[in-house]
Amino acid sequence: MTEEKERQQPQLIKVLREGISLVQMILFKELGIFFAEKYPEKERTERSLLSGAIINSLFGVENPGEKFRTFKQRNHALIEQELIGFANNFQHLLPAVTDALRVQTLCDHQEGSLSPEVLQQAEELGILVSDREVPLPSTFMTQIRVLGEKHNLTIAPVQISPEEDLPMH
Repeated sequence: MTEEKERQQPQLIKVLREGISLVQMILFKELGIFFAEKYPEKERTERSLLSGAIINSLFGVENPGEKFRTFKQRNHALIEQELIGFANNFQHLLPAVTDALRVQTLCDHQEGSLSPEVLQQAEELGILVSDREVPLPSTFMTQIRVLGEKHNLTIAPVQISPEEDLPMH
């Protein structure tokens, strides 16, 4: 690998991980709305913790904070129940989640860690859209930006003319 490609690789991984984080933010927003309707009796903080626990479980993340570990232990059955219903409740997000999980696995592999259990769990839960092709990095980022715009989490890049791009005096 050339020196330039070696420098570009970590930058690409960083950008892809930002895309994965955007999918997680969208999930957090969607889960928050869903849980507010489903569990109006629960405190907002508890619904947020539930949303975070679902996302962490989907993406194979373990939050080491005491508050999060305690919540996960006390609400294990509820978290599992919501994971089982995720595919039915969020069908419109399954393509984005599938792409994010696959891209995360590729990033992990590039960084020397393997995480096949994340994809296996998603497959078992019916979340992984198996006939969907793994997106190229540019395709993934474009799709995620569009999805982010729909959820008011990103702003579309604005095309400027060469005249507008001139340095200011």
